[in-house]
Amino acid sequence: MKLKQRPEDFQVEELSDVHPGTSGVYALYRLDKTGWTTTDALAAVRRRWGIDSQRLSYGGLKDRHAVTSQHFTIYRGPNRNLNHERIVVTHLGQCTEAFSAWGIRANRFTITLRSLSSDGVVQARAALGEVAEAGLPNYFDDQRFGSVGQEREFIAKEMVHGRFERALWLALAAPYEFDRAEEKKVKAILREHWAEWPACKALLPKSHARSLVDYLATHPTDFKGAVARLRPELQGLYLSAYQSDLWNRMLALWLTRNLPSADLAKLETKLAMLPAPIRVSLEWRERWNSLVLPLPSARMKPAPGEEWAALIEEVLREEGLTLPELRIKGLQKPFFSKGDRPACVRPQGLQFSDEADELHAGKRKVLLRFELPRGSYATMLVKRLTT
Repeated sequence: MKLKQRPEDFQVEELSDVHPGTSGVYALYRLDKTGWTTTDALAAVRRRWGIDSQRLSYGGLKDRHAVTSQHFTIYRGPNRNLNHERIVVTHLGQCTEAFSAWGIRANRFTITLRSLSSDGVVQARAALGEVAEAGLPNYFDDQRFGSVGQEREFIAKEMVHGRFERALWLALAAPYEFDRAEEKKVKAILREHWAEWPACKALLPKSHARSLVDYLATHPTDFKGAVARLRPELQGLYLSAYQSDLWNRMLALWLTRNLPSADLAKLETKLAMLPAPIRVSLEWRERWNSLVLPLPSARMKPAPGEEWAALIEEVLREEGLTLPELRIKGLQKPFFSKGDRPACVRPQGLQFSDEADELHAGKRKVLLRFELPRGSYATMLVKRLTT
């Protein structure tokens, strides 16, 4: 099976109940992009318009290798549009609040799966019936872990353990699969001249990395201070990646503890093989359909006998941590967010069709259309249908 051979093979449209008007201090925009991460696209918009990052708000991250549409606001933003290198920004009007995840009702997906055999199409149809019956585990998928490099080290984990130099090295110098050419050059300089801060600064082009090296040139051992100066949006990405992995492991543990192995499929992700229910017995169906697990955070106070508390305890034990230790010591920000996440989701408005694949002779392609709640990953459904 081949996914995302063309950008238009993976389309995402953010659906919102926010209705802009003519008044309000927040300008609301639609961002249509192809081949950009959300953060990179919005950074490009900020540069073109001279907008400080603190004035800009958005609800979620959309896939880089896709055609996507989403919303964002700018505090006292301009009443204008922008067309820039596969980025289109359209001003929709004004609103009284900054756009956030709460403004997203759902995401609508149109996905083309290519190079499938006839047997593969039959398998996908059968798996679709199983998903309709048993549901889809609401795991965070690989897109959430873009900050996790080749060695699978979590920057936030190093921060939690107080290993700030390692955290900074991972954030600034570790190679990533999708680094652009300029990023590769900057990281090569940092790796070669790490701790030689004045020399490193002289070699680096003007960038966020250089501003941190400039700080280290006068504070050569204050790695905690340098980490605290990472851009807030990057800090948030690092913490959410680690927290999401912990949550995935909690859900996987619940499934393997409560459902027979014969009733579980295995989904291959960047970080682990994760269980997914093929069928759920009557004994567990109601519990599974209503299961909600919290995002791990030191601010959580589990009640005695709370089911999820044992799951968190076991997962964190493997990390050498306890729940009260799941924070960045010595820094007020960043901090792990609080929240609950449903364990099971079901795609809505699902349409399934197949036809000859024009890109692969003798093969079939499957076209999927469906909606998922905000924060759920369509690629998990793709993995479930093709496992």
